[in-house]
Amino acid sequence: MKIAGSIAFVTGTNRGIGAQLVKALKDRGAANIYAASRRDSTTEGRDSTTEASVIPVKLDITKLDEVAAAAALASDTTLLINNAGVNFNTPLLYPPSEHNARMEMEVNYFGTLAMCRAFAPILGANGGGTIVNMLTILSRINLPLMGSLCASKAAVLSLTQGVRAQLAGQGMLVMAVMPGAVDTDMSRDLPPPKMPPIEVASAVMDAIEAGLEEVCPGDMAQTVVEQLTRDPKGIEKEFAQYLPK
Repeated sequence: MKIAGSIAFVTGTNRGIGAQLVKALKDRGAANIYAASRRDSTTEGRDSTTEASVIPVKLDITKLDEVAAAAALASDTTLLINNAGVNFNTPLLYPPSEHNARMEMEVNYFGTLAMCRAFAPILGANGGGTIVNMLTILSRINLPLMGSLCASKAAVLSLTQGVRAQLAGQGMLVMAVMPGAVDTDMSRDLPPPKMPPIEVASAVMDAIEAGLEEVCPGDMAQTVVEQLTRDPKGIEKEFAQYLPK
């Protein structure tokens, strides 16, 4: 699909990749952008030239009533970007409780599922469109340093494949975006190099217009993809060395 003239709904837009996605959509000519955020109704990096076409939406994707209200508000959406997520940067076994793992699954998996379920009929009614699920290359391999995050994102990758299959008959594109380390709060515990969020946002825009089902932006992600093809057990053992202290 073309970004120009599209009606986009983006979650998790208060900072990081989400804020840059809003900017990139505007730069590419999106007609209107619903910018959703759980914490407040502001979007980092907004300027006066883009204000008119950016519609702030307060949304917690784990609350089904708020998801339904957002879908009713944005019934003209043609492009859904599920960017909202949480990462506690914790391993699977060491925390004193399962709270972090449950919250990551609740937000990253069930929240994304709720958005897909609410907006798929809208996109279908508006002629098809695109769903973009923002993941990480750690969807494909576990980094023990943040093991529960990886598990939740692996679940979303599987979700993406299942939703893609169900919506294929409607001519809808369902995309998984799997970058390497990005310079955001979520990746604060990872060493450099890290991609600037604007580069990820630009890669997402290019992938939407190219009609790609999967895209892995950045050198780190591309290296992991190559290693998973060539020696999957080798890279598993390499990542296993990054253990929590």
